[in-house]
Amino acid sequence: MADTLWFSGNHRDYSVQYGNDAGFEFEFYCQRCSDTWRSGFEPYKAARAAGWIRRAANMANGAASTVGWDVAEGVDGFVQSGWHKARDASFKVAIDAAEEHFHRCGRCTYYVCERCYSADRGLCTYCAPDLAAEVESARAHGQVDAATSRAREVGAALAAEVDVTTQKQLVCTACGHQTHGAKFCPECGAKQAGPGECGGCGTQVPTGSKFCPECGASQ
Repeated sequence: MADTLWFSGNHRDYSVQYGNDAGFEFEFYCQRCSDTWRSGFEPYKAARAAGWIRRAANMANGAASTVGWDVAEGVDGFVQSGWHKARDASFKVAIDAAEEHFHRCGRCTYYVCERCYSADRGLCTYCAPDLAAEVESARAHGQVDAATSRAREVGAALAAEVDVTTQKQLVCTACGHQTHGAKFCPECGAKQAGPGECGGCGTQVPTGSKFCPECGASQ
C-alpha cells in the first residue's frame, strides 16, 4: 500500500516535466491567511539529459531523419517513465521541509503559518482569536453601528420635509431625458407639467393622461 502523505492538501505544484527548465518545485500555503512557502527548485536531471541527447541525435542525423526521430521518441519515453517516481520523492522531501513552517490546528485541523497559530493553545487564530484584536474589532463595529443608527434617525427627520405625495415627472415630455423629478428638464430646459385635477370629479390625473382614471372624463 502506498505511503500516506500527510500535510499535502495545501499546496500548488509548479513542477515542469520537459525542457531545460524541467524540475520540481512546490508551494505550500497557510489555510487561513494564504501566505506561502516554496520548497525551492530541484532539477529533473533525466529530462535535462534527454534534451542534450535529442539535440545531439538531431545534429548527427538531421532533424527529419528516422534515426533522429527514434532517438527523440526513446528519450521522451525515458523521461516520462521516471517522472512520477522522481516527483513523488521530491514531493515527500518538500512536505518534510514545509512542516517546519506550518502548524496543524487541534480543532479545525487546518495547517496554518506561524502568525496564524497560537502555540500555547495549539489552535489557529480563527479557533482561538487574539483577545486584544477582537476587543478592538468589536469597539470599531460598535462605533459603526451607533453612527449608522444616529444617521438613520437624522435621515428620518429630514424625510419629514420631503414631499412624498405629489407625483413627479421622471422623464421629460419634450426630449425623453431623465428629470429625476425636477420642475425643468436638465437636458432641454422644458418645463415639466405636474399632475392636474379632473374637471369632473377632482381626482388627480397623471401627466399626459387623456382620460380620468377615476371617472373616465376626457382631459
